[in-house]
Amino acid sequence: MSRLLITGGSSYLGQHLVPLAVAAGHMVEYTYHQNQPIMPGTGHQLDIRDETAVHSLIHAHQPEIILHLAGSNRGSDMAAVIRQGTSHVLWAAHELGIRLIHLSTDSIFAGDAAPYDETAVPTPVNAYGRAKADAEAIVQQHPNSVIVRTSLIYGLAQMDHGTRWMAEALANGEPVTLFSNQIRNPVWVNSLCAAILELADNSFTGILNVAGQQALSRADFALKLLDYWQIQPRHTLTVAPSDRRWPLNCELDLRLSTAVLHTPLPGVDSVLSQAK
Repeated sequence: MSRLLITGGSSYLGQHLVPLAVAAGHMVEYTYHQNQPIMPGTGHQLDIRDETAVHSLIHAHQPEIILHLAGSNRGSDMAAVIRQGTSHVLWAAHELGIRLIHLSTDSIFAGDAAPYDETAVPTPVNAYGRAKADAEAIVQQHPNSVIVRTSLIYGLAQMDHGTRWMAEALANGEPVTLFSNQIRNPVWVNSLCAAILELADNSFTGILNVAGQQALSRADFALKLLDYWQIQPRHTLTVAPSDRRWPLNCELDLRLSTAVLHTPLPGVDSVLSQAK
């Protein structure tokens, strides 16, 4: 088994990935920004924007593989966390010859040329997409790296952040709009974790789309999760198309991941039917 450093261990994905990595026999160090989650492994508080702190941590623990999950999709520090944080991790990994697996997103695309395979050139339409596209360019400077492009992450044991926000807003009688024209490949967090750990022990390098096999509108996806979690009432919920400030059809082509990975990537309906 390997020595892993997982940045963003306190994220939704990180809180699923760290315990699974430990259970698989890996020696796991993880980072968190403010609140340390209660889970196995050894946690380190880290501001990913602090170059000295990042380099000191990586040099001190000498991981064999870094799984870079840390990021942000909102707030004034979003771009710095994504761009600077990725750069700091990348150069430490490059200096020490560490394998790097970097989490990216389908939001790097405008959504006007789907489905997108791994050769597709980023065409971001908002600040988050531009920052994540820049982060990909940074990671590509390291030969022993994998860029995992994924989509909306959800789980059935712990409610994801987006569904929790909807549930709280609906409970408070606040308006919630679900977008009917944004198409994504939602991915079950267990599948994504398994795929990332498989890549940790794999020789593959480059870009890989890792998402659920079923493409859904964000409205259909949200309604399925609201049904699963039995969220009521919904009288303040509406369905409408979004405008061009947001990516539209970002469906990912998963043929390469199907060939590279043994990990299955089921769609939402398949995951929910198995849960029943």
